[in-house]
Amino acid sequence: MVYQALYRAWRPQTFREVVGQDHIVRTLENMLNQGRIYHAFLFCGPRGTGKTTLAKILAKALNCQSGTRPTATPCLDCASCISIKEGSNLDVLEIDGASNRGIDEIRDLRESIKFAPNQGRFKVYIIDEVHMLTMEAFNALLKTLEEPPQHVVFIFATTEVQKLPATILSRVQRFDFRRLSHSVITDRLRQVANASTIEIEEAALSLIAQAANGGLRDALAMLDQTYSYAGAHLITPADVQEVVGLVPYAEYASLWRFLVTGNMRLALERLREILDGGKETQQ
Repeated sequence: MVYQALYRAWRPQTFREVVGQDHIVRTLENMLNQGRIYHAFLFCGPRGTGKTTLAKILAKALNCQSGTRPTATPCLDCASCISIKEGSNLDVLEIDGASNRGIDEIRDLRESIKFAPNQGRFKVYIIDEVHMLTMEAFNALLKTLEEPPQHVVFIFATTEVQKLPATILSRVQRFDFRRLSHSVITDRLRQVANASTIEIEEAALSLIAQAANGGLRDALAMLDQTYSYAGAHLITPADVQEVVGLVPYAEYASLWRFLVTGNMRLALERLREILDGGKETQQ
């Protein structure tokens, strides 16, 4: 059986499981409870902050079969919720903007939205890395966004919102995802480690959170890799530094001491040793 990476195994399935994006979760939940369903959403922000995850949760909320209308608490047990989780739902289409960026692909999409959903209330189109679409593709999409069918919802995701045309931005509901705080990432890593019987020192958790730069997905991937490196042993800060390529604070202190005392020759030699060792200096 193929091992399932931690970031996939621990991907949130409901709004309440999402961490670090409370402002977005609250808005989406209220929107669903009030029955105010927008035709187009734009999820923008740094990588690994939950854009695609929340897009899938929203798709479940819109098409959950546990009730007669969209819900802020999808059941996860109906055929729709299960198939969306497995990626086999015919009414929820995930499109990679980087490899489907031309006008022909968007024309095909415009033709497909004319048809009613197969089993759900809405056809949901999740377009990741939407900023990669060509200008011609954006122009072809514009007409659909101006007069969308009642049964279609678009969810765009991007890490580079500045590349989207103003005409697109003015026709979507924009949600800005934030980098997760160090404490939020550390808490989540601790929860995952305890549930997965991974023994790790608190200082090592903190180092991973620091190296993740606000991205929970990257943090979980680092924990996974460090766990494989350490084997059955307790994971220490030294293990994290070795796997992730972080520079130990003692080496920074040594470099800083040379700079303060004006010994540029030794400072440059120390810096060269760090770089030659393949360490990540942008931390």
